[in-house]
Amino acid sequence: MAREAGGAAEQGPGWARLAEHADPDALAFPHVALRAEQEVRGETVNALAQPIAAAFLESIRGERIEAPWPLLFWCVPETPGLARRLGAVEDAVRELLKKKLSRVAKLAVTEPPRGCGAARGLFVFFADFGRAFVAREAWFGGQRRMADDERAPSRSYLKVEEAYVVLGREPAAGETVVDLGAAPGGWSYSAAKRGARVIAVDNGPLKGGALDHPLIEHRREDAFRFEPGAGGCDWLFCDMVEEPHHVLRSLVEPWLARRRCRRFVINLKFGRVDPLDLLPKARAVLAAAGATGRIRHLYHDREEFTLVGEIAV
Repeated sequence: MAREAGGAAEQGPGWARLAEHADPDALAFPHVALRAEQEVRGETVNALAQPIAAAFLESIRGERIEAPWPLLFWCVPETPGLARRLGAVEDAVRELLKKKLSRVAKLAVTEPPRGCGAARGLFVFFADFGRAFVAREAWFGGQRRMADDERAPSRSYLKVEEAYVVLGREPAAGETVVDLGAAPGGWSYSAAKRGARVIAVDNGPLKGGALDHPLIEHRREDAFRFEPGAGGCDWLFCDMVEEPHHVLRSLVEPWLARRRCRRFVINLKFGRVDPLDLLPKARAVLAAAGATGRIRHLYHDREEFTLVGEIAV
């Protein structure tokens, strides 16, 4: 994230504090970004809870809160014992808010907002046992843990389900989807279960719910040479275990430049390449095609990131 954002003033496990302003929607890796954060330090639970609650109470002077609002605490879970400290501070902050503003405290919810964009509430990130960052506004990248489907052929199904949340829409009945590198068919199954007609392109076999699905046509062809025919398709799916620069140059770029699809969900594997070198190249391909899109490292991604977007045909 640091190099992606053009430098960081400070960083730790799973987080970075940017040295200069950056548009969080243009960043690929952060799931959450705090805006105008304040740093709070303390050696005890009360020493942390008091200034967090005070900062919130001061900031809402003159502000009417009539609807549910997010109250979210989180930390890097790999730090032993930090989650327990966080939980104790969160409980203490809730009690302080109940004493001062019971009605407002009752409207607090612990679920992050769905989709991408900014939200207003109280957001607290613990960098260590005695140090937290507090903000009233946070930006969310849209990443979410998705529910599995027992008929899905593979865990990659979860990635495309999550990508719909980031994009803000999903395949619909009657739409056409071309799934390049489809096997074993997780993404094809995801689209077909919504009523879309799918052409699954892969020399490998389909499995699970994708096998013999009436809305999925399996073509055993080379995905790099496949042509969609006149009119293209509504959606391009691509989740191929191939060198990402090759996928970007030989498949993604011509598909988008020639307007072969209207929307896309594309996964690029960066396990053996520098992801921060690959990112600007992916962004350049989207920009050259006039595509409106986002690049995200999804909750269900591993050493890969996902491109989602739309393009005027």
